[in-house]
Amino acid sequence: MATQAPINRVDRSVMLLIAGTTFMELLDGTIVATAAPHMARSFHVHPPQMAVAITAYLITLAALIPLSGWLADRFGSRTVFVCGIAVFTIASGLCAASQSLAQLTALRVLQGAGGATMVPVGRTVVLRMTDKGALVRAVAFLTWPALVAPIAAPLVGGALTSYLSWRWIFVINLPLGVLALAGALRLVPQIHAEVRESLDWRGVALTTTCLVAIVVGSAALGSPRVAGLEVAVAFAVAAGAGVAAIRHLLSAGQPLLDLRLFAIPTFRMSHTSGSLNRLTINAMPFLLPLLFQVGFGWSAVKSGAVVISLFAGNLAIKPATTGMLRRFGFRAVIVGANVLAAATMVACGLFSAQTPLVVIVAVLVLSGAARSTGFTAYNTITFADVEAGDVSHANTIAWTAFQLAFALGVAFAAVALRIGAWSAPVLGGGSATPAYRIAFWILALVTLAAAALALRIRRDAGGALLGGGVAAPSSA
Repeated sequence: MATQAPINRVDRSVMLLIAGTTFMELLDGTIVATAAPHMARSFHVHPPQMAVAITAYLITLAALIPLSGWLADRFGSRTVFVCGIAVFTIASGLCAASQSLAQLTALRVLQGAGGATMVPVGRTVVLRMTDKGALVRAVAFLTWPALVAPIAAPLVGGALTSYLSWRWIFVINLPLGVLALAGALRLVPQIHAEVRESLDWRGVALTTTCLVAIVVGSAALGSPRVAGLEVAVAFAVAAGAGVAAIRHLLSAGQPLLDLRLFAIPTFRMSHTSGSLNRLTINAMPFLLPLLFQVGFGWSAVKSGAVVISLFAGNLAIKPATTGMLRRFGFRAVIVGANVLAAATMVACGLFSAQTPLVVIVAVLVLSGAARSTGFTAYNTITFADVEAGDVSHANTIAWTAFQLAFALGVAFAAVALRIGAWSAPVLGGGSATPAYRIAFWILALVTLAAAALALRIRRDAGGALLGGGVAAPSSA
């Protein structure tokens, strides 16, 4: 079992390192979509065919993340983390030199393998080095890449592709990877936890099949032309493998993932309510640029600059997040963040080309504040009642769930937009904007469902993380 130590100056350096590698991984999950038309011309293929390079990366991440905890326990956190950075960086350089779509896809698989063993292990190191009293600040710091990457990807990808070349979206990882590698060798401790007797191969096979099928089905569902049979088969396989995996993981002596953690109310809520929240807020950076560019006719540059307002809200609320949690408690903050996020989604649905720009920016800043507050609260309370010896299992489950929500967010947004397009003529209005209005309101309803699920935990849930600063009755 790893020993814990309060956050200190060295630990903040480690957190900065982990946050930086997280940003690289998440940025590469979305930035290819922006450069897809230029890459397609370079490879002499149709732009929709580039989806295979995006899906290959996400599939590899989903499939290998559950293995990351076992590898770190077996070979040591620093060893696995350093290897992950090295593989990710080398693969990025090779991606930049790709001469065909087949080459790029194969190298994206290698890049995903590096990312899957890089970020989850780094997060586990921070969680093990941090005592519960400092966990709120630590998780808040680790949260920003997940909020910023989906917003920054269109702007960064568009600028690099337009003014340099699509290859630069991979080249920029080379100096960053070298710096991260040097920092990891110097800063990251070699932590060995209790090692399982052997790898749960059956658990690996079942969970991998389930996760890969979910990502494949989600990618097919979110594509411009939905292949109904492919979606149906993928989700049928996911359901079958998922049920078999759950049965196995609950009965195995040394399971790949310890699902018994879901018996903890705070952990369970962070993956039910939290998954719905992540689903909708990951859909927002996809829908907003489409609304601005297709619905309003804005340029990509103007659209990207306005969407950055979400990031401004993220940053503005950060200093107040810990204080809000101490004053009101996790339940109130999570419910409030979801309600505010839903309200901003409703407001986005009311935008038109005539809406003053200052109003749009103000709404997006509020939306960013709600995103950041909810993300930090969910990600922190996940570990509120988890024993130190279970941190590796808990973090692996949490990061796998996050990656699934990340992949499903775009598909969910695409489905919501299709529903909006189908129903807009019936409800009145034949332009593009009513379709987006309905899509945003669907997102708002799901976000309110997340708030309702969060109400089921005790009012004082997570109080141990806040130093007992929340006075609450003993019942929910």
